[in-house]
Amino acid sequence: MGTVGTAAKVVIVSMTESFLAKSLVTKLDRVNIKSEFSLAEIKELENHAKTMELVVLFMSEEFETSPESLVYLKDIIQDRDIGLLLIGEDELFDIAKKSIPEQLITETFPRPLDIDRLVKRIGTYLDENTGDKRKKTVLIVDDDINYMRTVYVWLKNDYHVGMASNGVQAISYLAKNKADLILLDYEMPIANGPQVLSMLKNDSETGQIPVMFLTGHGDKESVLSVIGLNPVDYLLKTIDKETLLAKLNAFFSKK
Repeated sequence: MGTVGTAAKVVIVSMTESFLAKSLVTKLDRVNIKSEFSLAEIKELENHAKTMELVVLFMSEEFETSPESLVYLKDIIQDRDIGLLLIGEDELFDIAKKSIPEQLITETFPRPLDIDRLVKRIGTYLDENTGDKRKKTVLIVDDDINYMRTVYVWLKNDYHVGMASNGVQAISYLAKNKADLILLDYEMPIANGPQVLSMLKNDSETGQIPVMFLTGHGDKESVLSVIGLNPVDYLLKTIDKETLLAKLNAFFSKK
């Protein structure tokens, strides 16, 4: 198992402050894997939502009558494309699968727990899915749903892709998720691309996220009007899949 830097973030989740869950945090710390414990309450999970790279969930019967936390975790795992390791018995795994699709579950670990095997698996997951090996996240913001879905299909194999149909949805997405790049439609109703970018730039949480404009116009006037907002590029919507992928690959390689 490779050494994982302190940027890696594992969140250990349980309904109660169990001894085993707390022991796992200690074990991970000994192999230089940063982890934190969280009770399975939405308010507590919200504190970790933007930084978690992997969730280790200790299942219990209480989740059957209170599945809200499972649904919330499902949304985070799906939106941010992160791993989920489940600890429990078969009947508890069945409870989890009522709220979390099986394809989102990275692996299950039965009780009695082999904690050393679990620690090794966590290290392997982080080595393979974080840092330079982590898929970059691209957020597409466009009121043209058909075009946005087309770009999503083009990018989904190489990038984790988020979608928002307006500026409000984009800001809501970014409140819960990190993005490495935003593809922003220049012309949208209510708040257009430059207005949305201005809002993003004025927020300390989103101000540093690079933005590429998508537009149907290539006129010099449109380009000059947003130079002060420092977009990293200005792409015509007539761009094809191969050219777009080449642009994004070149951008991330340069970074």
